[in-house]
This record gives sequence, structure tokens and C-alpha cells, in this order.
Amino acid sequence: MSNKDNIFSAPIDKIGDFTFDERVAEVFPDMIQRSVPGYSNIISAIGMLAERFAKPNTNIYDLGCSLGAATLSMRRHIEQEGCKIFAIDNSSAMVERCKLHINAYRSDTPVEVIEADIRDIEIQDASVVVLNFTLQFLSPDDRFALLSKIYAGLRPGGILILSEKYVFENSTAHELLIDLHHDFKRANGYSELEISQKRNAIENVMRPDSIADHKQRFAQIGFSSYEVWFQCFNFGSMFAIK
Repeated sequence: MSNKDNIFSAPIDKIGDFTFDERVAEVFPDMIQRSVPGYSNIISAIGMLAERFAKPNTNIYDLGCSLGAATLSMRRHIEQEGCKIFAIDNSSAMVERCKLHINAYRSDTPVEVIEADIRDIEIQDASVVVLNFTLQFLSPDDRFALLSKIYAGLRPGGILILSEKYVFENSTAHELLIDLHHDFKRANGYSELEISQKRNAIENVMRPDSIADHKQRFAQIGFSSYEVWFQCFNFGSMFAIK
């Protein structure tokens, strides 16, 4: 049972940039379930996609693994022999809790949890790579390089699963989807103060792209197939197949 997210429930004089620190790690399951529409569906489907695309004796990468939800979903579904999952995050608070979650469940598929910057990780002999709400926190200048490295490390037919918050070029649609997301958070018990303060804290560290931006990058890098497979309001997930 996770703690309730009340990080932004009281007025904050000076709101700093959002960080994945100890406080966030303690309440992260509650925070993400109440903040990201469709999150549970995405986690479940990541496992199903991993089951379909994982090949024997290949590596699986969960880049920006946080507490390991996507890793655990993949490990539950993967039946191929010789696979190993690498779960990587640069937050020590997330990594320590992720290790506890991973160790609580036995499986034939080994998992190595690594504290590191995902931009420094070598991607080798991969059949599945997951970026689950991670790319949007990287500098826009670093995104193409990381995706290119992933592409180079994927086996032919391998899959990248990329979940993100989206921006939309049509201003009316963009504002409507933002409003619907805020309605979703209100329905999950967040106050107007919490919604406002969280938005102020995260706006400088999370810079989403449009779906068109993602597709353009996939095409430029060389992925043979790519599409949005899930969307709820301004959140969604895409696949890109080498």
C-alpha cells in the first residue's frame, strides 16, 4: 500500500522544479495513478507487447524505470529463455525502492536494477526497450541521440515502447485536452491548489512533444513501423519497430 500524494496540498512560498526525490518516491504509485489517465492500461499492455516481441537470449531495457512497474509487467509476461531485463533510473530513491519491488517477486527472468543516467547506458542486443514517461524529462537536444542509440542497439524486428504526455498543434484541441486532464485529477481528489502548484513545479522539467514530432523522429532514425497504440486525453503510448 503506497502513501497518499499530498506533496502540493499546502501552499508553497517558492515552488522549485519537480524532482524525483525521496518524497516523490514515497508517494509515486498514488501520484501516477491519480495523475496519468490510462496508466494501468499502459503498464498491462507493456507486458503483453514484451511477451510478443521478446526474443530468446536478448536484453530488455526499462529506461527511467522509477519503481519498476513496467519491468514487473514485462517479467510476468516474458516466457522466452535467456532474456535479461535492465531497469535503469538516475534517482537513488527510486532505485532503492525498485530493488525491493523486484526482489519481492520470483521469476525465471533476471532483472538488474542500475542507478545511472539513461543517456550513458549502452543498448546492446535488445529485443524490447521501454521509455515509459521518461523521454519528456530529457533535454530536447538529447532525445534524438538517445532514440538513435536505442535503434542501433535493437535487433531487427525489435520494439521501442514510448509513453509520453503530448502537446497538440491546434490550440483549441490542446486546451480542451489539458482541461480534461485537470478534470481527471479533480475526480481523483486533487485540489485546485495541488493541480496549480504541481503544474508550476513541473513545467520547466517536463517538455512534451507532439505526436507528429515523435513520428518524424522515428522516420528520420529509420524505424520501419510506428504508431500511437493508446491515448487518453493528452497522454498516450506509441510503438516503433525496427
